[in-house]
Amino acid sequence: MQLNLKRPLIVFDLETTGISISKDRIVEMCYIKVFPDGTEELKTMRFNPGIPIPPEVSKIHGIYDVDVMNEPAFADKAKELSEQLQGCDFAGFNSNRFDFPMLVEEFLRAGVDFDVENRKFVDAQRIFHMMEQRNLAAAYKFYCDKDLENAHSAEADTRATYEVLKAQIGRYENLQNDIEQLHQLTGQSNNVDLSGRIVYDANGNIVFNFGKHKGKLVDAVFKAEPSYYQWMMDNDFALDTKRRLTQIKLKNFGKN
Repeated sequence: MQLNLKRPLIVFDLETTGISISKDRIVEMCYIKVFPDGTEELKTMRFNPGIPIPPEVSKIHGIYDVDVMNEPAFADKAKELSEQLQGCDFAGFNSNRFDFPMLVEEFLRAGVDFDVENRKFVDAQRIFHMMEQRNLAAAYKFYCDKDLENAHSAEADTRATYEVLKAQIGRYENLQNDIEQLHQLTGQSNNVDLSGRIVYDANGNIVFNFGKHKGKLVDAVFKAEPSYYQWMMDNDFALDTKRRLTQIKLKNFGKN
């Protein structure tokens, strides 16, 4: 099945040094750039993360420090990669919660203000979990009747995700072959930041989504407890979250 696209779709997967968006780094990225006419471009890149890859993580994805010691840093390729991804929507497996926030975090660390506005995000895992409740290997077996070989290599996982997404659209009558509809179904439309630390409530107000101020208006918290903003700036929150908070603070309180 060919996806019904209005603009290119990036189906991608990352391998990283761990699962902390703020502390860990990307070591491998693979993406398939699918064009509206159905043509595809496959690209796999490795990066020197600048920090050791924990042995237990290397055992999962098979990438060791020696494998990336001579690869470029992400920052060295960030501008070029950003240009390659310009004007594209995104799809992945658990990408809304991890891969895309991690990718944007790396761009921000590199000083590249990667545009996330007006993008569509499709997460095949969320479709799968809503329909079947399993993982990528099981999804690949269920939808494509294939065993996922070389699992946890970025290219194998990316190809499997792409095939799963196409098979899901063909299987479920209530799924439209339309990125806008899939985005509405699987995207994080109520998130203000990619990590979901701040969200829109039912009335469209921006509220905190964690900790002691969960559910409270962000601007009200900053007004009543000005130090809370600085506390978040000084602690282990994603750069994207800090950027969004700064935008909110400047909009409501100016530079003071």
